[in-house]
Amino acid sequence: MPPKTLGLIHTSATLVPVFQQLCSEYLPGVQTFNIVDDSLIKNVIKCGELTPDGARRVVNYVGSAEAAGADMILVTCSSIGVAVEASAALTKVPVLRVDQPMADKAVQTGKRIGVIATLPTTLGPTSDLVRRRAAVAVKEIELTSVLCEGAFDALMSGDAAKHDEMVASALKELSTKVDVILLAQASMARVVDTLDAADKKVPILASPPIAIQYLAEQLT
Repeated sequence: MPPKTLGLIHTSATLVPVFQQLCSEYLPGVQTFNIVDDSLIKNVIKCGELTPDGARRVVNYVGSAEAAGADMILVTCSSIGVAVEASAALTKVPVLRVDQPMADKAVQTGKRIGVIATLPTTLGPTSDLVRRRAAVAVKEIELTSVLCEGAFDALMSGDAAKHDEMVASALKELSTKVDVILLAQASMARVVDTLDAADKKVPILASPPIAIQYLAEQLT
C-alpha cells in the first residue's frame, strides 16, 4: 500500500518546522507537504474577522491540497477555523482544524475551561469551538476567555520576552480559576515550558501535538 500523504495549510511560515518535527515524531511513515500564506492571517487581523473573501481563499487552499494528493488535510490556524469546517463539506478527504482535538480533550478533562489568546480574532473562534464541542459531547461547561492585550503587538515588534512575560502572568492567574486551559495560538506553547511546576496547577493544552497525535490515531 502506498504511504499516506498529509497536506498542511499554514498562515505563518514559523509553524512549518514545528509541525514537521511533530510529524516526523508521530507520523514517521506519512508523507507531508505544506501550503503557506501569511496574508490570510494579516487580513483577519486587519479586518478584525475572517471575511467571506478570506473564507473563500481558505476553501480554495483546501481544494488545492486535495488536488495535490493529500489523503488528509490539517489547517494549522485557529482564526480561520470556520472556513476550515465549511471546506470539509466540499472535500472528499478528511479536513481537520488544528484546535478541534484540543477542544475535545478539554471538554473531557474538566467542567471549568479556560481559553487564552493574544488576538481577539483567535479567542472568539476557539471559545465558540469549545462551546460547540461541549454540546456535541452533551456536557455542561463553564468557559472563561482571557485576552492578553498587547502581547501580540510586543511579539510582532520583536519583544518576545515581553510577550512571554504577559502570557505567563495570565496563565498563572487563570490556572487558579479553571480545571484546564487551552492555548488558542500555537505560538504561546513555548511559554508553558518556562513556567515552574508549581505554576502549572492544571493541564495546559496546546493544539499542535494534540492534533498530530489525533491524526496518528486516524491514519493507523
